[in-house]
Amino acid sequence: MRKILAMLCLGLFIIACGTQKKVVKICKESTGVQIVLPREKESQFRGIKSDYRPADTLMVVDMDGHQQLIMNAIKDDETGEMVATETLEAAMVTARFRNVAERHGKVDIEFQIRVPHDMFDPEWQMRFHPRMAILEDTLCLDDILITGANYRKEQDRGYMRYRKFINSIVTDSTEFIHLGQLELFIERNIPELYKFKQDSSYVTDERFESCFGVTERDAIEHYTNKLRRWYNNWKKANVDVMFRKYVKSPYIEDHLRLDTVITALNGDFIYNYVQTINTRPKLRKVDIYLTGDIFEQEKHIYSIPEADPLTFYISSLSAFVDGTERYLSKVIERKAEANTACYIDFKVGSDIVIDTLSNNEGEIARIKGNLADLVRNREFDLDSIVVVASASPEGSYQANRALSARRGISVSRYFSAYTRRYVDSLKEAEGIVINLDDEYQTEKMLSASDIRFISHEEPENWTMLDALVRNDIVMDDGDKEEYFSHESVTDLDARENAMKADRQYKYYREVLYPKLRTVKFNFHLHRKGMVKDTVHTTVLDSTYMRGVQAIRDRDYETAITLLRPYNDYNTAIAYCSLDYNASAKAVLETLERTAPVNYMLAVLYSREGRDRDAVECYLQSCQQDPSYVFRGNLDPEISALIKQYGLNKEEDVNEVEVTAALVGDGSFEICDGEPSQLNSKLF
Repeated sequence: MRKILAMLCLGLFIIACGTQKKVVKICKESTGVQIVLPREKESQFRGIKSDYRPADTLMVVDMDGHQQLIMNAIKDDETGEMVATETLEAAMVTARFRNVAERHGKVDIEFQIRVPHDMFDPEWQMRFHPRMAILEDTLCLDDILITGANYRKEQDRGYMRYRKFINSIVTDSTEFIHLGQLELFIERNIPELYKFKQDSSYVTDERFESCFGVTERDAIEHYTNKLRRWYNNWKKANVDVMFRKYVKSPYIEDHLRLDTVITALNGDFIYNYVQTINTRPKLRKVDIYLTGDIFEQEKHIYSIPEADPLTFYISSLSAFVDGTERYLSKVIERKAEANTACYIDFKVGSDIVIDTLSNNEGEIARIKGNLADLVRNREFDLDSIVVVASASPEGSYQANRALSARRGISVSRYFSAYTRRYVDSLKEAEGIVINLDDEYQTEKMLSASDIRFISHEEPENWTMLDALVRNDIVMDDGDKEEYFSHESVTDLDARENAMKADRQYKYYREVLYPKLRTVKFNFHLHRKGMVKDTVHTTVLDSTYMRGVQAIRDRDYETAITLLRPYNDYNTAIAYCSLDYNASAKAVLETLERTAPVNYMLAVLYSREGRDRDAVECYLQSCQQDPSYVFRGNLDPEISALIKQYGLNKEEDVNEVEVTAALVGDGSFEICDGEPSQLNSKLF
């Protein structure tokens, strides 16, 4: 036994020394994990591809109408001729940055985690923690785990022991009772109860109790294995403790992208990591960082140093938005009107305004609020207020005319007095102000004398009464027909007398007539400082500018909703950002071929696989604005064309007599033509 223990200790010592030696070697040789850029694939934004491989040679037309021969070629140093080239794909991309395109408001960040094979060990688990820096925020991405085969075996063994422990917990309490001994006790001491063994009838505690006073509970407790029950309860209470005892290194399940078990590896481990993020305003770049740790079971043995970061520069079509302010023509009238009505109740035959009568308090407060708002208005001055008072039909027409006239005058006086007091209170509150010259002066304000109250009367408001009856829900069709049968009577006093015989006349008097005793206010205003009756001016089109801002905020759905009626360049940008390519192209093809329009058409034609049209539009946009030479590398639709056809090179070519050109139907033809420049300096 001593020899066996000694050998085990020696083995563990050797393993520990081997692990430590390997860690020291990793540190000494600076072996580390890399995050690298994967090889760029053919652009996914190029649209539908035909079966043939696109040629690397195109014949396009420049802004002056001259043909230009475009092909991916270099000049032969000996012959001076242009020779087509083929680019060999690199085994690994070593650049630390890449341009990525935002489409549909999202960006795909793709990078590779490359782990050298020297870092693998079957006893280890490597945990990699990528994180992303976005503006001022840091987002922790899902971890990557590389688990050695022996490490995973120990994990599985720990979980197996824990499951065995869980399965050993007894859930049926009857297993702790010595049932045979309990049954023998009942047979000997309570034979009449034993007879119920094959009977499911209920037995009370009194019948169960023996002559010795033993109850059912006492008997069960006596024949229960208490030690075994206690041990089982201990297991239940220590489930978490036993999990930590058996499972030294638990499985990681949360925030995990990959957990792979490595059994044998002859080369580096490479994982292609793709993270999709939503763009946000002012987002121009994203930085990716990677750290890691190495564990040997529960022990942390090494911190992997942070890898050199990757930077992704985000290009968005929203950068092409035209922020020029858009204005609408508007005719401004000097004069304006505002109308309202209130229901001021009067005592029968009276013209005195009483605040506390009926609902007068609320109605009067509302009119006072309207007057206060108009007096304080910074855009309009209040010229006059026309007060029209009306009465209900009961009584003679002439009496109602005189009564409504008196009521109109009374209401005008009441609110004129209020307006005068309110203007005076404003002047007192404003007081004295100091101008820039430190001279004291009283601020000019609207005077109460400038506001005229003009009263009119409307003796009997029959038009309103007709409308009330027509829309009434209490009166039936017969009642309404009876009311309108008096409409032919032109003498209003005779009509009202005839209505007294109607079945609903009481309803008229008590419900409808009070609604006719109204006072209408017509407020006449003019714009401050305006002399002419009308002025033609322009105002900012707020709807259009909200659509432009929505593009900048990458809210393309809202942008399309707001900009669709305008059908202009910015509308096309919103369409293109959501891949509504047909709608975007239909708009752009009707516009003047400016540099931005040509560039956007190049993007759309590239998506459709129309390479010749795309290259032609792109080169024309570069000829109009050289900055698009650099922009082309940021959009995958254009960068694919630049690489395929070798655009934007500086070499000059003197003559090309015969070459293959791509024609519209996708076939090839031999072109004989004048000597032309190849990939020359077009700008």
